Amino acid sequence: MNATISASALARELTAGNPPVLLDVRWQLSMAKATGEPPFDGRAAYRAGHLPGAVFVDLDGELASAPGERGRHPLPDLAEFGAAMRRAGVSSGTPVVVYDGGMGWGAARAWWLLRWTGHPDVRVLDGGLPSWKGPLETTEPSPAEGDFTPVPSATGLLDADGAAALARSGVLLDARAGERYRGEVEPIDRVGGHIPGAVSAPTTENVGPDGRFLPAGELRARFEELGVSEDAPVGVYCGSGVSGAHEVLALAVAGIPAALYVGSWSEWSSDPERPVAVGPDPQ
Repeated sequence: MNATISASALARELTAGNPPVLLDVRWQLSMAKATGEPPFDGRAAYRAGHLPGAVFVDLDGELASAPGERGRHPLPDLAEFGAAMRRAGVSSGTPVVVYDGGMGWGAARAWWLLRWTGHPDVRVLDGGLPSWKGPLETTEPSPAEGDFTPVPSATGLLDADGAAALARSGVLLDARAGERYRGEVEPIDRVGGHIPGAVSAPTTENVGPDGRFLPAGELRARFEELGVSEDAPVGVYCGSGVSGAHEVLALAVAGIPAALYVGSWSEWSSDPERPVAVGPDPQ
């Protein structure tokens, strides 16, 4: 099954039998505290115009628990997550397409959570809302209650110890910007740097200028250059498990399964006992 869908293909599916449920997950990393600017309001952006029939999903409130020791976007309570998905009309037998404002991070977080908890057919709109050429609407739909019940997989999820072990036994990719990986700047978390053994792999390099993923072959070649092979497991982390989900999605486009360390650097760096590496060298 494809992990992404083009806008043209989505337009065709929406007029065919068994159209997908649409989830709007517009979200941006908030730097409001540092800059004094108001935080991004995804719901306001949704109300200003969204794909016909799409339901807004709040990443901070429905795809994550409150920030704390487990990071800035820890896993949501699964009962609450399931209830939110059912309210949005998600059922196990109906395909789901998620999208955001174009960066792909918020949509990827929803995609990863739904896939990890057992939904069999979830795709991300490649390029997000900017790729959509059809009409938008401002009315909020009232979908029929879905029947999706999340059942987490035994694989695909890393904790801090698992991420540290994978950095030694496989390939652990750091999806953040290179300067944060190297520890040159750290605008959000307690300290800069990276998990020892992790390889810098900014997720922004997985897409073109239009925000769409590079072709599968190019993505596979990129990850192979970073040390990914069929012989070793792959894991990803980022700042708080959002852009890392986007890198897991890029790997899926390339045909490479990968696990996500949801707590990511925000959890890892909160414990002063955990080691921190700086500079361009993984170690």
